[in-house]
This record gives sequence, structure tokens and C-alpha cells, in this order.
Amino acid sequence: MRPLEGVRVLEVAMYGFVPSAGAVLADWGAEVIKVEHAANGDPQRGLRQIGTMKVEGDPNPNIEHANRGKRSIGLDMSRPEGREVLHELARRADVFLTSFLPQARRKFEIDVEHIREINPNVIYARGSALGPRGQEADKGGYDMTAFWARGATAASLTPPGTEGMVSPPGPAYGDTISGTNLAGGIAAALFRRERTGEPSVVDVSLLSSGVWAMGHGIALSLHMGQPLVAAPPGAHGAPTNPLSGLYATADGRYLAFVMLQPAKYWADVCRHIDRPELADDPRFATAEQIAANTGEAVKILREALAARTLAEWTERLATLAGPWAPVQDSLQVGDDPQVRANEYVVRAGELELVANPVQFDVTAPELRPAPEFAAQTEEILLELGLDWERIIALKTAGAVT
Repeated sequence: MRPLEGVRVLEVAMYGFVPSAGAVLADWGAEVIKVEHAANGDPQRGLRQIGTMKVEGDPNPNIEHANRGKRSIGLDMSRPEGREVLHELARRADVFLTSFLPQARRKFEIDVEHIREINPNVIYARGSALGPRGQEADKGGYDMTAFWARGATAASLTPPGTEGMVSPPGPAYGDTISGTNLAGGIAAALFRRERTGEPSVVDVSLLSSGVWAMGHGIALSLHMGQPLVAAPPGAHGAPTNPLSGLYATADGRYLAFVMLQPAKYWADVCRHIDRPELADDPRFATAEQIAANTGEAVKILREALAARTLAEWTERLATLAGPWAPVQDSLQVGDDPQVRANEYVVRAGELELVANPVQFDVTAPELRPAPEFAAQTEEILLELGLDWERIIALKTAGAVT
């Protein structure tokens, strides 16, 4: 049994952030009903072009990632009849999950007071761009703006002198991280309600998640009174540690070494690169000597590691005690044996999707594909107890798809 089986979630949200929270809850076993605009659906369904990649036809990973495992109902909340259906769904929900801005929540009568009037025990969960308080609480945003740019990641990654900024590494990067944070908050609120009977209002913003992701660096900057500054491209990562940084291989790929106790691992590294004599070199005999001679050590390591391909080093370094990793792109990750062994990528219908990062009892979640637009509208209305005459009347009025 999955941990959230029996929990009902009503999702009134669009794009990537808040729907990804619903996807995580669905992975954990919750029943998630996704409310979409009766005519247009979630605008994310129309997203086909990401950089140079364009998805033709269905299934579309741009909708599947954040919507797997849900059921979809097409509903026009601007019509009284549509709001009646929404309120009936909310009456049966454990969690009301929304990305709508305050003005829209008031307009469609789905703000906290409206939903709590219908269901006093509901967990009310909001995902926003900039948080529920302050002068900008009513403003919208995306992961590029609120998480990446405003939350300090972009500036911390962009080397000085670079025109512009380093962009996020992929679509919905901040959305997915923020959605997982929101799902965790909802799970905690459900636990609290189970223990105390008291429902919570849960808030997570893209900005809060971006600031949290940079939390260590921000705390350091506030303490030191200076911002983090990215190293110039091609520079070694650590000025006093040759075993913490990137090294190029013969085929233009890279290895990432992160051995924060260089003296502990130096001799082992030397053996693995076929330079055992360096283990006894007085320049690298102690941690202090290694730090003082980092430049020379980096030069030696660069020359040695550039002599073989990444595949060769991956085999040779399999027994290396210190932490290291190949630098992989988004396609190579899908072939990583460790990723596959842990089922971090699993099949959901016709697609392979990344599972959420939490596993229970050493078991990957069973993923189901995302619903087609409004595919379960009639099914959901019948479960509410509506007869076919009423359903046809709602369709005729344009209240449901």
C-alpha cells in the first residue's frame, strides 16, 4: 500500500510548478483530480517546443512529467454551474491544491474562505511565484524569474564578465524542485491533521524554493558580507585542493572529483592514474603541502586524466575510494546503470519518466500516464452522484467539457 492511498486531492493549477506537486502526491498513492479549463485545458498541453527540441504528437513529455497518475475534468469555473461542481468536488477532498493568484481565487470563489466554508477540514495548499505576503504577493512568475534569477542561482553560476546570465539547465527545473517541496509540506499537513484534527494552509513559492536551494551560499554571503562569485570557465574548482574540481578526458568529456580530504585520498588517486611515485612526493606529503602545491598537482592530474577516454576512466576508477562522477548530459543519465538499478527512471504508459526522488520500502513508485484533456469528466461527475440528464445539461450550458 502506498502511503497516501485514500487521500483525495483536488488540483486547480496550470503549467509546471503546482501540478508537479500533484504528480508527486499521485506517485505516493493519492487520488488526484485535475481541474482544467473546459475549452482550452491546461496551457502546458500546448507546449511543444523546448529549445531546439520539438515534440510532435502524443504523448507529450511536457505535460506528462507533471501530470502523471491524475484524472482530468474539464470545468468552466466562471459559470455558476461549473462552480457548483467544483464545490462538490472540494467537499470530498482532503487537499485543495492551487496555483491561481489571489485575484483569480477570489473571482472564481476558490480562496481559503470559500473552500473552508464548504469543507472546514481541507488542507489548503498554494503554490505562488513570490509568496503569500509582501507588496508582490499578487504577482505571478515562472521558475526562470522567481526561482532561478531572483533566488540567486543564476548570478552565482554566471562567471564575471559574461554577457547575460547562465540559463536554467532544462524546462521546469525550479518548478519541479518547488513542486516536491510543496508535496512534502502537504504530507506534513496531512500528518498534523491526523494527529490534531487541525487543517493547515500550506504555502510554497518559487522564490522560497530558490532561496532554500541557495541556502548555504546565502547564509555564507550574509555572514561574510559578499556575494558568491562563479569561477572563470576552465578554472579549477578549489584553489587549495587538487582533488575537488573538473578534469577533461581524451574524448572531450569530464570527470568531477570531490574529495574534501585530499591527503586521505591522494595516494589512492596516484595509483589509479598510474603515477604511484607521486604518493611519496614531498610536495604532496601532507594536507598543508597539497594545499600549497595545488597548482602543480592540478597540472599533473590534468595531463594524466587527458590520456584516456571517459569510458576507460569509468572502468579504471571503479575501485577509487574517493567520491567522483562522470559529467553526464540528460540523455546519458537515462543509460546510467546506477539510475536504472534504483529505478529512478520508470515507464508510465508509452513514455519513460523520472520518478519523484522519494522511495518507500526500497520500491520505486508505479507511474501511470497523464490523462488526456478532460478524459474523466463524465466518470468523475457520475461518482459525484449526478445523473446523465444533469451531466448533459452541464455540457449544454458549457459548464463542463
